[in-house]
Amino acid sequence: MISRRRFLQHALLASSLPLAIQRSLAQTTSSFTTPPLAQAKCTRHVDVFIGTGGHGHTFPGATVPFGMVQLSPDTYNAIWDSSSGYHRGDGSIMGFSHTHLSGTGVGDMLDVLVMPGVGPVQTKPGDPDPAIQLYHSRFDPVHENAAAPRTAPVYGHTPGYRAAFTRADEMAEPGYYRVHLRDRQVTAELTATRRVGLHRYTFPASAHSHLLVDLQHGMQDNPDVPTRIIDSQLKIVGNDTLLGGRRVDEWASGRHIYFAMQVSRPFTRHQLFTTEQPQGSDATQAQSKSIQCALHFDTHAGETIVVKVGISAVSPEGALRNLDSELPGWDFDTTRQAALQAWERELGKIQVQLADERHRRMFYTAMYHSLIVPTLFSDVDGQYRGMDMAVHQLPQGAENYTEFSLWDIYRAEMPLLTLIQPERVPDLANSLIRMAEQSPAGVPVWPLQGHETGCMIGYHSAVVLAEAQAKKFNGIDFAKAWPLWRKRAMDDAYQGLDLYRQQGYVPADKEAESASKTLEYAYDDWAMAQLAKTAGADDDHQRLLARSRNYQHVFDQADNFVKPRLADGQWAAPFDPRAMGHSSQWRDFTESNAWEATFLNQHDIYHYMAMFGSEQTFVDKLDQLFSISSQLPADAPPDIAGMVGQYAHGNEPSHHVSYLYAYAGQPWKTQARVRSLLETMYDDKPDGEAGNDDCGQISAWLILSALGFYPVDPVSGDYVFGSPQVSRALITLQGGRQLLIEAHGNSSRNVYVQSVRLNGRAYPQNWISHATLVQGGHLEFEMGAQPNHAFGSDPAHRPPSFGQTAV
Repeated sequence: MISRRRFLQHALLASSLPLAIQRSLAQTTSSFTTPPLAQAKCTRHVDVFIGTGGHGHTFPGATVPFGMVQLSPDTYNAIWDSSSGYHRGDGSIMGFSHTHLSGTGVGDMLDVLVMPGVGPVQTKPGDPDPAIQLYHSRFDPVHENAAAPRTAPVYGHTPGYRAAFTRADEMAEPGYYRVHLRDRQVTAELTATRRVGLHRYTFPASAHSHLLVDLQHGMQDNPDVPTRIIDSQLKIVGNDTLLGGRRVDEWASGRHIYFAMQVSRPFTRHQLFTTEQPQGSDATQAQSKSIQCALHFDTHAGETIVVKVGISAVSPEGALRNLDSELPGWDFDTTRQAALQAWERELGKIQVQLADERHRRMFYTAMYHSLIVPTLFSDVDGQYRGMDMAVHQLPQGAENYTEFSLWDIYRAEMPLLTLIQPERVPDLANSLIRMAEQSPAGVPVWPLQGHETGCMIGYHSAVVLAEAQAKKFNGIDFAKAWPLWRKRAMDDAYQGLDLYRQQGYVPADKEAESASKTLEYAYDDWAMAQLAKTAGADDDHQRLLARSRNYQHVFDQADNFVKPRLADGQWAAPFDPRAMGHSSQWRDFTESNAWEATFLNQHDIYHYMAMFGSEQTFVDKLDQLFSISSQLPADAPPDIAGMVGQYAHGNEPSHHVSYLYAYAGQPWKTQARVRSLLETMYDDKPDGEAGNDDCGQISAWLILSALGFYPVDPVSGDYVFGSPQVSRALITLQGGRQLLIEAHGNSSRNVYVQSVRLNGRAYPQNWISHATLVQGGHLEFEMGAQPNHAFGSDPAHRPPSFGQTAV
């Protein structure tokens, strides 16, 4: 019998749900006894400092969802752990710049630095004090040379415009950042619109207050090599406006960035510096590889100066149009509130009930990080800079995006966006298609601000398009895309792809990272086969489908390991499954080893399991992956982190692996492993991510896994069930539909799925399609403390693979 209290809770929630869910709710009861999720505020659960410690490489500053501007403090700019410009362990701030990468393993950006000062103008940042450390993370693996000390760079104590700060001086929330700089008694506050950064500086009484604008500042390869600026220019207009820009030759080599800056009150005078030398007092413009500008103010105690900075990749005039369009006024608090509400709208698309506040912080911060990138890369008038360096005009209503870490985000980040950002997917896909049309490098691999970085392996933009096609997104020009991507698959001599086509694998004595490339190309072939089928290219479809099984050419059935193979067909020797490669010349694997690579099959798992000899042999090998020693050789890259045996949660090749048990008829092992990873590989601390966040991929794994499903093969459009961490989740889908997920009896002990119901009916399958999820409805998991070996283990109920069922 349902209680009145329980009945009222159902009634309150059901009144806002589709009829199908209301009917389902009428047939069932719920253990959920807190107020309806519609009353929850999601942004208050976000801690923007999660991921800023350890090796997470995230930033804490102000941005809006997918915004072009990321206005954030820069604490350092010249070592790996400063890839985002900020590290929680640093003790001083260089200033506040307008572009930042989120969670990447390579650094760039940090454009248009602004730093408030009081007293004489300093044109050098000065040395960090205390010295920057080579940071450790609690997720770091054990290496064979673990006893060897890690040394930090050695610095002097040269003063500069840097300012020391403490954690007590700092506060941030989505869309807002504040810090008090005690040495000059200035409080800095930051917020943003999509294309404009807004600063508010509160000064003490001083006749020597100033703002330093540094166009030389940016990411550096190391402390001894300045940011490589190709050229820069700056023009002072009147006594309140600066226009300028620069070209930068760092990771995205030759990229353009322009800005327009306005201040809320006229400056009393200005100083221009080129190559750190002052120009004449009447100089109002400069062109040089090194430009800085100081704007001087007489301030009274508590006076605020507000600064607006619009950015563009097109021109300073484009930046000014962006500024005037998005932020014509000076109301900092209203802008801050608008940024917070933008985050509330997007985060509110998933409202969850979790065990405690710690888990809510982890969930919503992960969701926050998943909605930062890809980033907007077009102006308010639709102009953008293409991969050919020319300025192009978008169709009416379209937007252009950049910062696609495709080797990472195809796995979970992009699938997540197809669920909760479906209206954005066509623009994201069409951005990739435009890049392929315009880029001298061909189809996108890791595009950043109009340039192809060529970082990582494969060409997984094909996967993003194939997934969007499988999920039946409209408004994407697949017909235009097909010949562009076909050229890569069939003609290009790209990173061993010609050798792959000739021999069926990439030879280890001809090409670096050959084993991993073979596997990644095989998965791209699977994606390309689906694009070919829709394009009506039947011969290509069959050829690519056959090629997608090339993984078998680097699998040695003698010991059931993926191995590097030489051009003559022999296995490369010596072979150590923990090693990065068989020789000192180059690595055979990309940020992984043979243990991880052996399970890097996402699309053809039943055929692959048969190559092991039996399902149980496959499971035994998988068990061994998680149970073997976690020690790594001395030359293992730092990206391999978050070790469980030789599984590395801190790096992407492992992300689907815990879900493979479901294909072998032992889904309870997936359930136990996924829940363990959710609990041990994430935390609500700055060092709370097992590796670089990688543009939201590490975070997206948490979101989808916490909801109870994961896209092992994104191209299929299917998700495999795991172990939901949420007790309840309400997901708002396209068209206002809603999906209610409930995990009855869920707890840290009850991690095993006993049964599943969909809209009140028994659902025996251990997977669910995207098409089913986006219809909305009521998905229920019954959880228990012991495995139910019957659920999902029957071959008829296992996830499909290679377009086929297990039977």
